[in-house]
Amino acid sequence: MPPKDEIIPAIQEEFPKLNVVVIGLGMVGVYFIEKLISFDTRKRFRIETFSEEPVVAYNRVGLTQYFSHRSEERLYMQTPSWYEEQDVTVHLGDKAERIDRENKIVYSSKGLAVPYDYCVLATGSYAWKPPMPNVNSSGVFVYRTIEDLNKIIAYAANCKKSAVIGGGLLGLEAAKALHDLGLDLTIVEASPILMPRQLDKKGAKLLLSEIEKLGITHALGTPPKEVAIDENKTITGLVFPDGKILELDMLVVAAGIRPRDEIARNSDISVHQRGGIFVDDKLQTNDPNIFAIGEVALHGGMIYGLVAPGYEMAETVAANLASEKSDRKFNGGDLSSKLKLMGVHVASFGDYFAKDDVAMHLTYKDPFGSIYKKLLFSKDGKKLLGGILVGDTDEYAKLHALSKSKKPLTMEPGELILGLKSGQAPGADDLPDEAQICSCNNVSKGQIRDAIRTKNCRSTGEVKSCTKAGTGCGGCLPVVTEILTNELKSMGQKVTSSLCPHFEYTRVELFQIIKIKRLKTFKDIIETAGKKGSVGCEICKPAVASIIASLWNEPILNHATILDTNDRFLANIQRGGSYSVVPRVAGGEITPEKLIVLGQVAKRFGLYTKITGGQRVDLFGANKYDLPDIWEDLVNAGFESGHAYGKSLRTVKSCVGSTWCRYGIGDSVGFAIEIENRYKGIRSPHKIKAAVSGCVRECAEAQGKDFGLIATDKGFNIYVCGNGGAQPKHAAVLAKDVPEELCIKYLDRFLMYYIHTADKLTRTARWLEKMDGGINYLRSVVIDDKLGICKELEEDMSHLINTYHCEWTEVVKDPSRRAYFKQFLNTSETQPEIEHIIERGQRRPADWPKVFPEPYEKPKADHLNDKKSWVKIAPINSFPEGGGQVVKYGDTQIAIFNVGGTRWYATQNMCPHKRAFVLSSGMMGDDANGTVHVSCPMHKKNFALETGECISGDVDLKLMTFDIKTEDNYVWLELPPSQELDRLLGTSKWIVTRKHTKKEKESQSGMIEIVGSTEAVGCGDVACGDTKLDW
Repeated sequence: MPPKDEIIPAIQEEFPKLNVVVIGLGMVGVYFIEKLISFDTRKRFRIETFSEEPVVAYNRVGLTQYFSHRSEERLYMQTPSWYEEQDVTVHLGDKAERIDRENKIVYSSKGLAVPYDYCVLATGSYAWKPPMPNVNSSGVFVYRTIEDLNKIIAYAANCKKSAVIGGGLLGLEAAKALHDLGLDLTIVEASPILMPRQLDKKGAKLLLSEIEKLGITHALGTPPKEVAIDENKTITGLVFPDGKILELDMLVVAAGIRPRDEIARNSDISVHQRGGIFVDDKLQTNDPNIFAIGEVALHGGMIYGLVAPGYEMAETVAANLASEKSDRKFNGGDLSSKLKLMGVHVASFGDYFAKDDVAMHLTYKDPFGSIYKKLLFSKDGKKLLGGILVGDTDEYAKLHALSKSKKPLTMEPGELILGLKSGQAPGADDLPDEAQICSCNNVSKGQIRDAIRTKNCRSTGEVKSCTKAGTGCGGCLPVVTEILTNELKSMGQKVTSSLCPHFEYTRVELFQIIKIKRLKTFKDIIETAGKKGSVGCEICKPAVASIIASLWNEPILNHATILDTNDRFLANIQRGGSYSVVPRVAGGEITPEKLIVLGQVAKRFGLYTKITGGQRVDLFGANKYDLPDIWEDLVNAGFESGHAYGKSLRTVKSCVGSTWCRYGIGDSVGFAIEIENRYKGIRSPHKIKAAVSGCVRECAEAQGKDFGLIATDKGFNIYVCGNGGAQPKHAAVLAKDVPEELCIKYLDRFLMYYIHTADKLTRTARWLEKMDGGINYLRSVVIDDKLGICKELEEDMSHLINTYHCEWTEVVKDPSRRAYFKQFLNTSETQPEIEHIIERGQRRPADWPKVFPEPYEKPKADHLNDKKSWVKIAPINSFPEGGGQVVKYGDTQIAIFNVGGTRWYATQNMCPHKRAFVLSSGMMGDDANGTVHVSCPMHKKNFALETGECISGDVDLKLMTFDIKTEDNYVWLELPPSQELDRLLGTSKWIVTRKHTKKEKESQSGMIEIVGSTEAVGCGDVACGDTKLDW
């Protein structure tokens, strides 16, 4: 579709360029410059801009990220070179002070006099401080600029107790910053609830409860009356009206903003007495050649403190300047917002405070999942007016678009919260072109479609680059990708949904190829159906391993080097590199004798124990080298693997049913045990959770599982494709009043059809949502045998059931398998890799700090070059082809990687992201250029094995690498003396200990560990790696 306004140059002939002076180079100012350049197809404008700050425009919305990387450049909206390339003149550190409107000249603090034809005021706002005594004392800060943040960081190094005045958006951002600095924190807010402009009381209460879990205290409903200070005029606390004093070392005020309109006042431009420059619908001031946009503009009695309305203002002015035919108007800004505050996803949209006389509301509250949703509808239920979302904002873009379109709903109101009865969810195709997709950058669906059609965008990355959609918080990327896919299909373009660059097939297609050609090794599969000669990658390897297991059900460790770390070591990797062990407790039923065994094993190996949500006991903190011994004790007591580490059946939860419950109709425990033992160990595209309830009271929560059964007088009702977690989904009814034997038959078919046809890492809920025909089609396949494949599905399931084997038992009985779990290849020594502490009577790893005594930097060893010599390590056949091993050299851990038996690499074993000694357990892969990398099993950071560079966006994370060779059937490393290397890489130097944690950090320097890139690299919350790899 064409853009909203076709920008046609107003002057066709050659005329002298018009000078546009932009005063203020913040997010809105630079957005205006970008839009004017884009619309100015005849290059009619010369742009000059003033920035009072010494840096170019940066992302104020992402200011909190600055604490994690300390890099101004990472926050830049555009690089300094971009302004030069676009012929934009920038005056940094120079404040525009006055406008001579008669002669059209802007005068600056440094004495510049710049003429203009048009002037755009984008001066933004300043942080407001409440008028109370001593508020400008030492130790009191505002939260507005990079300079403010640098002052906060420096001062916080010697502080312990802090507070933030302000419980709104900005206040909670500031609170997160202080919390990340490790300070004790109190949030002070005049309103009785947090975020009073965005949330109602129930939503705010849930947000507050989540914040309290972080150990943060609060003082709501009573504003302080003064700042207490000492004789040096330094803050010592906050005094409240009742005389109580909150003792503090520092205070950050983030209680609101005020427009920066001094230049307008100095230039006789109309200003409201309380602040803000008067503008009309075209953002013109009382001077037709001067415009005001962003937080300084007062439009219709409103000052907009969100960036999205500022962007809309900027685009309006740019379009009207670029074309005399354009008649755009700003009709008021959308106050909808979606953010992540203190780790909690929060959103509000539309008329979210609509009164009862015009609206009816539906509310969903899940106290266990910490989710609250309130949707407001017109009285007749035909239109969505607005809503509030806390804890789960995944549907924000679609709900926001529905409310903004003001169109009648095509579904029942309740289905927007509980899901469509058909099982299918509305997609991007259902959204109108004016629907806002990216609220961070005010990008509509129509703009994305236009970029795809007119700017030849063919990937999500290109759409991001062209439109900026998805470059803010990243939360809209799934919808952006869906729009891209749909648009390319409508254009007749080939839309690739291939598994990865190594396979030009989807998982479903590859499944059929492997099955029909009876391929049983990754090497055969990649040579037959993939990119020949390549290594594969951390995306395709576990997907292929899952397919092989789902088809042939051979011992999974036969394919160890293509397994994700959890599958490879048959346990879940946890913080610090230890593992958790979850034995199977079918149906949640366990004897006292077995409970005693679990306690004895936990005591023997010093394990932390916790009851899981799936009615099992989780044993945390197991060393890798102890796993076979732990499993041996459990297997001898009659336990089996619980497959908590695999994409497979996890649990079948049950209530006590007719066994004990006075309301019970069916034997839910017995049936749950039968079902769990039937499907245990079966690998699938994603994890599977199930439940059986003994009556309609539904104590086992069967309607929130991948499949669930609820007993009735005539049998069981079968529910499928539900799930809890981050995207809760109510299950759909597959069949009612089904006898037990027929239930098994239907479940066999359902599960195998899912295994055959779902994409990689797709839960059953998402699988059904994308299925044409939804639950009705699935019912026709599974029950009515519409495709004539039910017999084959039952046979495939029968094969998997009949070939079941306990994976733990296989290791216990095989000495060669047990040897694979040694900590070090070259020694039987063991070494702790994180310090443990005792809490509530149990042993757990020390906290991962956000503050380290010194930030990680790649060790520099050039001075050791003349001391290096070749060291004989271990026989070549000790290293699995396609995998890694770790060796101990002095106090240093070195990871060695064998790529196909022909290429060898060696790096430090410690991942610098969280200082975990785990890289040897990571999966290897290569990219289109043949660069071989290892993917850290902790957070999927990828490191090039040749150079040690992080290729996941975290340029500051680098590994030390070592020269390696093979000779005389041995692997050799060129190393300096061990004591020299230990000074750089010794485990005892880098191990995380209790002294690093925020509870004992008085001696810390205030430096922040680099925990992740601030650029979106596949996930919206960029602290971790790519969610595509989340096996």
